[in-house]
Amino acid sequence: MDTMPHDYNLFLVALSYVISVLGSFTALKLCRQHAGARGAEKWRSLLAGALAMGAGAIWSMHFIGMLAFDMGMPVAYDVPITLASLLVAVIVTGLGIYVVGKGPTSPWRLIGGGTAMGLGVAAMHYTGMAAMRMQAHLDYDLVIVGISLGIAVVASIAALWLVFNTTRLWQIIASALVMGLAVCGMHYTGMKAAIMRHDAALPAQVVGLSPEILAYVIFLVTLVILSLASLLGSNRQAITIRRTA
Repeated sequence: MDTMPHDYNLFLVALSYVISVLGSFTALKLCRQHAGARGAEKWRSLLAGALAMGAGAIWSMHFIGMLAFDMGMPVAYDVPITLASLLVAVIVTGLGIYVVGKGPTSPWRLIGGGTAMGLGVAAMHYTGMAAMRMQAHLDYDLVIVGISLGIAVVASIAALWLVFNTTRLWQIIASALVMGLAVCGMHYTGMKAAIMRHDAALPAQVVGLSPEILAYVIFLVTLVILSLASLLGSNRQAITIRRTA
């Protein structure tokens, strides 16, 4: 079995970065509200932040990045495994936000929450890779896998620190741009670790939508999710205004 050459659709690579920045920006704003919330409002803002970061900034970036990966053959995705990777992204992000947001940020809480979140993000990535169905066997360069794990942990620690230490609009925008780079860095490093060997004995895949069309659909659906997350998180402000009035 020969190692397969591959290429990237650079427009989809750029699109993956854009959605990661938009998700990061939304999550940063929502998590600021989480820090000052109480009771049911705190859980609502936690869910909104986890959706924005986990589903938007991380998972959608990952999936569009996967679609940007071109091996010159049709690739299908196992739906249950793909959905499981999405669930992992949301859960580990929510866990990290919860751990760090429990009280005043401490180095140990930041490192613990960031490490758990980073390993979870890596698990999401490699679970998503396992969902690929194609005429090829998938293997990994374990050294590069280790590097991707390190990037995921460091990026997650940085993300959680930024979540609770940025207040001004320009800081949030700058942080979102940096977080987008970090998330993309982890993903494309993980893709670099992938070794794919063609095997004609495996069944050929029939794909209904082209990667470009599917990427646009994911992008638009993610924009809707980010909008809903923003509305969910902003409920607290609306309640406060009504009470004041």
